[in-house]
Amino acid sequence: MTKAGRNLVINIDDTSLNVEPILKALASDRRIAMLRFLGGNSCSINEIADALEIPPSTATMHINVLEEAGLIRTELKPASRGLQKICARVYDQVSILLPSGELPKENFIDISMPIGAYVDCNITPTCGILSEEGIIGQLDDPDTFYDPERVNAQLLWFKQGYVEYRFPNRLPPKAELKSLQLSLELCSEAPLHDDNWPSDITLWINDIEVGTWTSPGDLGGTRGVLTPGWWEEWNSQYGLLKIWKINEQGTFVDGLQISGVTIDNLKLRSRGFIPLRLGVKDDAANIGGLNIFGRAFGNYPQDIVMRIVFEVTTPQPD
Repeated sequence: MTKAGRNLVINIDDTSLNVEPILKALASDRRIAMLRFLGGNSCSINEIADALEIPPSTATMHINVLEEAGLIRTELKPASRGLQKICARVYDQVSILLPSGELPKENFIDISMPIGAYVDCNITPTCGILSEEGIIGQLDDPDTFYDPERVNAQLLWFKQGYVEYRFPNRLPPKAELKSLQLSLELCSEAPLHDDNWPSDITLWINDIEVGTWTSPGDLGGTRGVLTPGWWEEWNSQYGLLKIWKINEQGTFVDGLQISGVTIDNLKLRSRGFIPLRLGVKDDAANIGGLNIFGRAFGNYPQDIVMRIVFEVTTPQPD
């Protein structure tokens, strides 16, 4: 799934993502009617029930399904009698990319890396690290990035520099490497947030610069689906789920080629691990920082996921 602005794109072929809750949520005329009613509105469950002429208990059941799928967000606000749940639509458009029709012939291995499990960094403020419960260390202090509590990070950000991870190289000995895929949620880093804040974010794999993607901005103003309530809405709330892919033709981000670096150029059999670095270069045209989201912040419940795609050659008889 990818998110661009308020558009959601679901790729059915992407087996690393659980799309079943979204498809289930959309497979109901009544829930579609709720999403239509919530277009441009934030309403209570009772208001939704009145508009659709259904009991509040039925509305609550459907709202729970939509919320679980990430298609709406809810928050509790004071009412004349206690608290009431206010519902808002997350996306204005949902697109579904159907399967290609070809059966997959390749094998793959997925490796999930927590965002705080980096092994090296070079950080320029503004910067900071958050866990699901609160701030780790001190804000705007690069030394915080060496705090042992960083392993619990669910959101980290910096203006310039990099973080580097080491993924285990689980490519089987006799396998032919076909592609390497990386998916993660990220965006620019601006003071508080700014949807129009471009940043050139570069990816290196095995010490080779594979390409740069320009993030359009630092996204906020609407609470992320997973972002904890204690993190104020005027701060960064969510990112874009970007999929980088390096294959025999070159390097791509969400299907668009950004460089000619191929999978063979990476020479991944040279080490027992795969170094991966994300950062903003000193000479970048747009030095707009970087936010990296973990599974408990933003809109997507995942860490940094690397997919190694390979084919196993069967020996031919003499």
